[in-house]
Amino acid sequence: MKTAKSLALLLLIFITANSSFAQQTATQIDELMKKYYDYGQFNGAILVAEKGKVVYAKGLGLANMEWSMPNQPDTKFRIGSITKQFTATLILQLVEEGKLKLDGKITDYLTDYRKDTGDRVTIHHLLNHTSGIPSYTSRPDFRTAIMRNPYKITDFVKQLASGDLEFEPGSKFSYNNSGYVLLGAIIEKVTGKSYETVLTERILKPLGMTNSGYDSTSPLLPKRASGYEKRPSGYVNAPYLDMSLPYAAGSIYSTVEDLYKWDQALHEGKILSAESRKLMFTPGLSNYGYGIRITDETIGKSELKTKIIGHGGGINGFNSLLTRAVDKGQTVVILDNIGQGRRHGQITTSIIGIMNGQPYDPPKQSIAEVLYPIAEKDVAAAVAEYRKLKATKADSYDFAENELQTLGYQLVGLKRLKDAVEIFKLNVELFPKSSNSYDSLGETYLELGEKDLALTSYKKAIELNPANANAVRIVNKLEGKTAKVDAAVFEAYVGEYELTPSFVLLITKEGDKLFAQRVGQSKMDVEAVSETQFSIPQVKASLTFERDSTGKVTGLVLTQGTRTLQGKKIK
Repeated sequence: MKTAKSLALLLLIFITANSSFAQQTATQIDELMKKYYDYGQFNGAILVAEKGKVVYAKGLGLANMEWSMPNQPDTKFRIGSITKQFTATLILQLVEEGKLKLDGKITDYLTDYRKDTGDRVTIHHLLNHTSGIPSYTSRPDFRTAIMRNPYKITDFVKQLASGDLEFEPGSKFSYNNSGYVLLGAIIEKVTGKSYETVLTERILKPLGMTNSGYDSTSPLLPKRASGYEKRPSGYVNAPYLDMSLPYAAGSIYSTVEDLYKWDQALHEGKILSAESRKLMFTPGLSNYGYGIRITDETIGKSELKTKIIGHGGGINGFNSLLTRAVDKGQTVVILDNIGQGRRHGQITTSIIGIMNGQPYDPPKQSIAEVLYPIAEKDVAAAVAEYRKLKATKADSYDFAENELQTLGYQLVGLKRLKDAVEIFKLNVELFPKSSNSYDSLGETYLELGEKDLALTSYKKAIELNPANANAVRIVNKLEGKTAKVDAAVFEAYVGEYELTPSFVLLITKEGDKLFAQRVGQSKMDVEAVSETQFSIPQVKASLTFERDSTGKVTGLVLTQGTRTLQGKKIK
């Protein structure tokens, strides 16, 4: 009896300790999210779970700002590209049933698709973004001429998802919405039903995802969140997007609660066989599986790592991120309706840090956002406030170089050039070794017609970074110099350069001119400032080509603002 009592007491202590830890974790997450909300860096709903139990679920801010309707865990958000893992699952279900083959070609199922490309692209290529088919959302006219128009899927495929291949299928990774549109069309062809019907019958109903569906603007949808964009002067309604365009690549709406149901079912084998899950979760090029990414990420600020399976989504006014720390059994679901997706990764890392007792980075308020309303009225007062806050509350605000850059260019956008100069001068003072700060100051002086001051600033930018070809180009122009470069050397630079797994830069030559083009985007002029240095004036970027000891061109360095990327020549 004594032993039984002791065991019962130990069990009670264990349960109490676990309950206390869970409560402490939830409190820490709540404090973190309240800060993100207070700083205007999150507005939406979030759910955190561990080993089958919800630790934290809450809505913050407003689902509809016009009517002051609050966000809740059951608020419906557009989830964007998280849709892709649903589409991938439907494809794998059809493969399990023998209705599709992963090595089957597009033309095996869409018989009227162009044969010269469709005969070379497989279902596998579409699932893991290695098809080479151009992505329709990368078209330069997407936002201006396409985004608002409804499309039937047959017309969509012909007009927007049938471009010439950009590379040999399977040879490279290039994130591609057109590929998932084609997968949706194949699902419809094979089943004889609409994508929406197949999604509902095979996934949403069986899993009890009653607050999820294929989105369109016409039905009345209870608890539907509206999408917004954050501007310096406040929030505005996000631009209209016809929901026939995201289709099987991004047209689902859901809630954090329903996405948790989905996460549990997917990883526990309730919706796919073990073999299909293995295929889905096997990382290919750029660590991409089928509709998901598979990476190893740090836990908080520690050096410890955990395997992460997840995917984000972005669609006009909405951002989402669904993340599972696999070996920890931890899930974080984030849905927001102010387009603040750039914060989601940091939020998720911090939450996983909290759940595993590791240090994490707290949010910091943007100093640019604090200063903007002051600078609108009095730029001198904004400069004074910056100095005061930096001296007294350095840990509370984000004082990174790009904060003042952002504020300066916001003033440029308001045609307040003289005020912008004062902000850029402050940035130069605080970051005296930054070529980019001097470049921005020179650019604004030039717009004001202050050529001597512009010249001084640009020369300083070059002194700090001799690779700043854009500054070299402008200095040459101000001093009346012309770069004399034999166009014959350009031929060696023609090719493809991989800067990141999803960023390939094409360098082409037409006559005596070079052009740069990111795969899926429009072509831009390249101007030579020397035999190895070039400027892309349209985006104020610089290119420096690299050669090996034999003189062979092996790569390039792309610099734009504070960002520098090194690329290897791959073709």
